[in-house]
Amino acid sequence: MSAGEGAIFDPKKSREQEYREATQGKAVRPRDASTLIIVRRDSATPQVLMGQRHANHKFMPNKFVFPGGRVDRADSRIRPAQDLREPVARRLMVRMSGKPSELRARALAMAAIRETFEETGLVIGKKMTAPQTSKHPDWADYFAQGVAPALGHLDFVARAITPPYRTRRFDTRFFIADAEAIQGDPMKVTGSGELQGLHWLTIDDARGLDLPNITRVVLDELDERLSLAKAAQARRAVPFVYFRNGNAIRDAIGN
Repeated sequence: MSAGEGAIFDPKKSREQEYREATQGKAVRPRDASTLIIVRRDSATPQVLMGQRHANHKFMPNKFVFPGGRVDRADSRIRPAQDLREPVARRLMVRMSGKPSELRARALAMAAIRETFEETGLVIGKKMTAPQTSKHPDWADYFAQGVAPALGHLDFVARAITPPYRTRRFDTRFFIADAEAIQGDPMKVTGSGELQGLHWLTIDDARGLDLPNITRVVLDELDERLSLAKAAQARRAVPFVYFRNGNAIRDAIGN
């Protein structure tokens, strides 16, 4: 799941007009969400993991997306084996709604790892001799793999807030991690079935799919980012897409 397009509107009306009529002008408050882009670099061209959302999903049905979903309360209660790197945590707190905190920044990264495990079966983490336990079923299944979250593998590469005329809205942070961070075989993709037809795709192949608009923006950003040296990637500003007065704004979160 990620912030993006999906609803169908009367072409004779603006989307803002449709929104006002449907909600009496009251915008739905966006929920914190996270997405994880896993990159394989074991061939000439980098590949990313994507899947298709079911047709019966209310949010972005049939669209191809990266694994992800909304932040759960349990995500702020999990202890990582490795914390976020300081520059990543700092950027996540920039223009964070409400009171910014390292705990909330950490929960965003935790959600990306948890949702990726749930939807793909892939484990991003560090092997532990004494794994944690959790009453949350998804975290319990994750810990049963003998691991704990290793947040140091994640970089923060984009942020997007769903347009205000949507009935479901998310403030989504896009993370990236190398497939080398996966415990086990990256080709053994299973998961909950929420995402159909999970595939490793080149960026060019991914562009040919039915994608949310924001996913196209993120793919373009990813293409440029991956062409840079590691040091330049670390310095690169994080694109931040949101809406104001019905217009899309592309801003940036710097160092």
